[in-house]
Amino acid sequence: QVQFVESGGGLVQPGGSLRLSCASSRSIFSIYAMGWYRQAPEKQRELVATITSDGITNYRDSVKGRFTISRDIAKNTMYLQMNSLKPEDTAVYYCNKFPTDSWGQGTQVTVSS
Repeated sequence: QVQFVESGGGLVQPGGSLRLSCASSRSIFSIYAMGWYRQAPEKQRELVATITSDGITNYRDSVKGRFTISRDIAKNTMYLQMNSLKPEDTAVYYCNKFPTDSWGQGTQVTVSS
């Protein structure tokens, strides 16, 4: 079983930026595709961005051009650079592999003036 620890969230004004990190307990990025998810209050968890084991990325339409997913295989760490943040990006952000393993505690992102 793989464990993930998310960090880097916080309170930011609209238009601001944050970089989230996802530390994996095992070296899996060369084996599995990975994803960033988010869950807003009273909403279902949704997939935000993915990166395959070959490094191919994909994004949900609402974050295209604003978010960038990346990884450092040597550090067993994945990142989500979030720019031009909007209030609707407010959520708890999680990372996981495909197929999913156990979920971490996530990191809260709040976009508000």
